[in-house]
Amino acid sequence: MTAQQSEAGQVVAGAAVERVLAAYARIAEVDRPEVWIDLRPREEVLAEAAAVDARSRAGEVLALAGLVVAVKGNIDVAGIDTTAGCPSYAYRPAASATVVQRLVDAGAVVVGTTNLDQFATGLVGTRSPHGAVRDARRPDRVSGGSSSGSAVAVALGLVDVAVGTDTAGSGRVPAAFQGVVGLKPTRGLLPATGVVPACRELDCVSVFAPTVALAELAAAVMSGPDGADPLARRWPPGAPLAASSRPVVGIPGDADLAELTPAARTAFGQAAQLLAEHGAVLVEIDPAAFLDAGQLLYGGAFVAERYAAVGAFLETNRDDPLVDPTVAGIVLSAREVPGHALARDRERLDLLRHTVGALFAGGGSRPRLDAVLLPTVVAQPTIAEVRADPVGANARLGRWTTGTNLLDLCAVAVPAGVADGGQFGVSIVAPAFADRVAADLARLLRAEEPATDLAWGPPGIDLVVVGAHLSGQPLNGQLTAAGARLVESVSTAAQYRLHALDTVPGKPGLARVGPGQNGSAIEAEVWRLPATALAELLASLPQPMALGPVELADGRTRVGFLCQPAALAAAPDISSFGGWRGYLAAPAPVRVT
Repeated sequence: MTAQQSEAGQVVAGAAVERVLAAYARIAEVDRPEVWIDLRPREEVLAEAAAVDARSRAGEVLALAGLVVAVKGNIDVAGIDTTAGCPSYAYRPAASATVVQRLVDAGAVVVGTTNLDQFATGLVGTRSPHGAVRDARRPDRVSGGSSSGSAVAVALGLVDVAVGTDTAGSGRVPAAFQGVVGLKPTRGLLPATGVVPACRELDCVSVFAPTVALAELAAAVMSGPDGADPLARRWPPGAPLAASSRPVVGIPGDADLAELTPAARTAFGQAAQLLAEHGAVLVEIDPAAFLDAGQLLYGGAFVAERYAAVGAFLETNRDDPLVDPTVAGIVLSAREVPGHALARDRERLDLLRHTVGALFAGGGSRPRLDAVLLPTVVAQPTIAEVRADPVGANARLGRWTTGTNLLDLCAVAVPAGVADGGQFGVSIVAPAFADRVAADLARLLRAEEPATDLAWGPPGIDLVVVGAHLSGQPLNGQLTAAGARLVESVSTAAQYRLHALDTVPGKPGLARVGPGQNGSAIEAEVWRLPATALAELLASLPQPMALGPVELADGRTRVGFLCQPAALAAAPDISSFGGWRGYLAAPAPVRVT
């Protein structure tokens, strides 16, 4: 059972207390104790839920009121030991991690911490003294890791949202196996204060949810620098707010997908075709740079970051029976990595980042890519297969995911049907800070409505358009290509006149009337643009167009397209048509031609 959501992802049904009662009933029903490290006492959580209900009744607006949340066991939750999946490592945090506190402040209620591959080292979900986390549907199969418990908690309907981490695919591999959404934002957008690191430079807080909309809402609440995480990042002013109307999406060729089973290749092809049916232009790419980057994490010197995180603990506790031997072997082997090897791999990574950046940028005969569609995983092994080959099986799971953070990309993993008796998933991968583009394309694959609330994404500047930049009009592509998003359809205040200008393509000129003059309300749209895109639009405006304040019917004022008064003397007044579309729809003898 999950909380009912509106199209924008806002929780609209059920008091917090009722939702907590339902969650604990569901937890008892499914009886999956391996999902949890610490499940909080029900009465304690009910008391917090009652406090949320009281805040709502007092008129406080809480974006996540009533949402039930689970948190991966390497992320601090006040009042619960943080163990990172190793009981002897445990410490009691004085405060919750920044991301957790922000969820709580927004009305969410945390029910407990979830199981994981110890020290977030693994993609299988079996490397834990708390037991292997089993697949939600096929208990003989691995759940995927390292955020195993978080993904299964969402898949089984125990919680509405779960927080995980993603360094090499830990927020996407289990999402694929469990048939849920795994949102891996651009590194640093969600601060990592209060998170036990796996590879500090590469770690990323991630979100599991049943829908893209709900994952975006939770990410929006958690995002933003906190003044404590030195690697936290802000949205740059040029970050796109939306995918273009005809996004260009790169896909691997058939030969690159040879490792997938025939059923998985069919499911991948269907996902690609679905994007094409929604207007995407599919372009075959060579994914070698994505895969080569992934080899650097465990096959190169970057694994030294894992030793920096927990190596000292494992050195003194290597004989602890609760330390996973596979995890200890991986981490402790990194002690011998020389500094020159790390410098060499950083240079190699710089070249791969350049290659991938050039792939997205396009040039010459190559189109610019908005995103790349990749399979999330190759196949789902059984728990027995992983036990027989723990390192090899794990490496195969990360083939398509491990390079993403190394290359500084964002991704959204979504279900894409079934294959070979289990869930099949794909990932939309996009450049850093193109998170809104990735989410928009993920919504297409999930048949979710486009986002209108813009909670998750960069800030922008609203622009009022009344003519050739309206949806469906000849110049609208200038907005969509710049990453703009339609916010709403509106009318201006009844203080404007609209004139038909003699331009190619045809466009109107909007002008505010003077005191005592008769004006009209004109049909308009509000589009939100990245700040740099608005600056570029202003710099390229042809005569006699201008930008200035436009008052809307509800009294708000926004920047909008206006016309220089000198150009209106010979331009017919078309205000009586109510707007540019009304004018164009009128019979030719009626409108000015």
